[in-house]
Amino acid sequence: MSKIQYPVLITRYSFGHIVIDGKEYSRDVIILPGRVESPWRRRQGHVLVPDDLETVVAAGAAMLIIGTGYSGVMQVADATLAFLKSKGIEARVEKTDQAVQIFNQSTGRSDLAAALHLTC
Repeated sequence: MSKIQYPVLITRYSFGHIVIDGKEYSRDVIILPGRVESPWRRRQGHVLVPDDLETVVAAGAAMLIIGTGYSGVMQVADATLAFLKSKGIEARVEKTDQAVQIFNQSTGRSDLAAALHLTC
């Protein structure tokens, strides 16, 4: 886990690689208010389920940007979107390159989180 200060900027993303505030990561990441967690692992591999996002809820995020991978292979279960909505968290789901762009456009928000799959 790396501590970060807002605003956060993702300066580079390519298959399997991301740079967040000057620090390089080669494993999936979850960006929460004040910190980056990597490696971020999902219980069902390429399917995002509600249990994978406990830290997002605990961190008080109001918006979560989900990056489904370079080719969009990671799936987001309908139950996951319903779970986020029930917690008052707005979710955006995109391939990771697009998710990075959306994150950078929204980065002034202190209640912003991102869950980014870097490969597939």
